[in-house]
Amino acid sequence: MTGRPTITQLAAELGIAPSTVSRAFTRPNLLKPETVAMVQKAAEAAGYVPNHHARALSTGRAGAIGLIVPDIANPFFPPLVRAAQNYASDLGLSVFLADTDEDPTREDRLISRMAPQVEGLIVVSSRLASSRIRQIADSQRVAFINRDVPETYRILLDTTAAIRSALAHLSELGHRRIAYIGGPPQSWANKQRRSAVDNFSKAHALEVTHFSADPGTYEAAKALSDSVAASGVTAVIAFDDVIAHGLMGGFAAAGVDVPKDLSVIGCDDTLATTTFPALSTIAVNVGAAARRAVAALSENPGSTSLTGARIIFEGTLVLRGTTGPVRPASSPLTLEPELDHPAARSVQTGRGSDS
Repeated sequence: MTGRPTITQLAAELGIAPSTVSRAFTRPNLLKPETVAMVQKAAEAAGYVPNHHARALSTGRAGAIGLIVPDIANPFFPPLVRAAQNYASDLGLSVFLADTDEDPTREDRLISRMAPQVEGLIVVSSRLASSRIRQIADSQRVAFINRDVPETYRILLDTTAAIRSALAHLSELGHRRIAYIGGPPQSWANKQRRSAVDNFSKAHALEVTHFSADPGTYEAAKALSDSVAASGVTAVIAFDDVIAHGLMGGFAAAGVDVPKDLSVIGCDDTLATTTFPALSTIAVNVGAAARRAVAALSENPGSTSLTGARIIFEGTLVLRGTTGPVRPASSPLTLEPELDHPAARSVQTGRGSDS
């Protein structure tokens, strides 16, 4: 070949269709691995570089997937974003990222604007009404993560079984009075986790007290810590690690020892090793969820929507250093005035996660 090779010239040299050459770079999962390797080897030898910009001009799409999250500052989301980017890159796709700032109106607007420009959308922890989600799913290629709406393509990080294990663990340690500290009230995950706590507690005669750390920030949880400690509970399950982190900062400032005075379990495993003691928590596989969503959007690219499916990845309980036996009834919990305690200056993060 002379000059800069074209896709047609490369295809002719290999004796295959130009569309096969194109798929080797844009949809390699649709071809046999040996075909992809053959095309890429020949392209490298010939100096051929796929022109994604030209493809975008001809198709109106940018060879990319859109990823919409409610709060990029939350530590739950960066690992998910990274996993989506890495897997999309393996498939020859880019990822466009957008943050809704927990605003359903903004989310709806972003979906409408991004959908025509990308191969499909991944919407994480949607705040939209179920009826609107169904409308979008009927007309757009969208994979939802952590929003369980029937007849849509959704991937769920289910912590129900792990929360039961956490409560069974606390019960074995003698805890009978448990607090659940909720996060964003519109979160599907928050509702799921609260329901799991309530159902297990009712079946095993545990007393549950509910608190809300809405909007789910470290600061909101820390401000709530005195009320939690004074409520008489001996163990806490937090909606996520951000809230658990805030509670522990407040407990430390008030002289409440974890786990001697109060046991704490978080969720999502995003900040567990940055606490002291290391946080017991429920780990969820955000990477697997992200890769599954990208894979779904990379298949059948000509379709106008995704076939409804419900894919579940279950969480697992990870025990570290924040749970222990219930304190003796003869040793009532007393709170000290807030001090400039080193543990109270834990890293502060964004809103609580919405896994």
